[in-house]
Amino acid sequence: MYLSRVEVDTANRAKTRNLTHLGAFHNWVEQSFPAEIAAGTRQRHLWRLDQLAGKRYLLVLSQDLPDPAGLLRYGVAGMVQSKAYDPLLARVQAGQLMRFRLAANPSYRMKRPGERQGRVIPHITAAQQRKWLEDRAEKAGFQLVDQQDVDDDAAFSEPAFDIVSRDWPMLHRKQGRGARLIRVTFEGLLRVTNTVTFRQTLTTGLGREKAFGMGLLTVIPVN
Repeated sequence: MYLSRVEVDTANRAKTRNLTHLGAFHNWVEQSFPAEIAAGTRQRHLWRLDQLAGKRYLLVLSQDLPDPAGLLRYGVAGMVQSKAYDPLLARVQAGQLMRFRLAANPSYRMKRPGERQGRVIPHITAAQQRKWLEDRAEKAGFQLVDQQDVDDDAAFSEPAFDIVSRDWPMLHRKQGRGARLIRVTFEGLLRVTNTVTFRQTLTTGLGREKAFGMGLLTVIPVN
């Protein structure tokens, strides 16, 4: 697997004028794998938009290397980076402490009498969104670490993660209108509890709307 990153060319408005909704970013990612399109074998690609130091980046996790020219369709020249992801996966160990970043779509399905599938309802408050992540941690192979576990001088126990951004990006744009999705970005500390499950979470994502920039969990081991 490969983790790739490219800076979005936000300074060139003419170049990026079509990037007004998540569907356009999804199309950008898909078009960056022309060999899959030609073979008719589309793979699922996890992706995420990051805002760092005033710059915007597209991050893509994929089974195969993306086409650099495809990533430069809306990217800054010379700012495409790709690295093998398998070495990180191989180093994952139970008990390992890691810093994480996750952009997700905290939501739940509500069924009414007579409905087969029900409606997907977004979690609105920060407390609901934090609990959404807390409720999924164990099944995803990790534990959200308390501050006391990290800092012996902490006066009280507090989960060492937080919400760093919340917004409602447009899913598709149609005649100036379109549906929107809740997007919440979490950052903090976690501890791996189940190696196999955690590796699967890293490669398949967490939560709904993965095709539209949600669910990609990235980590950095804490020495």
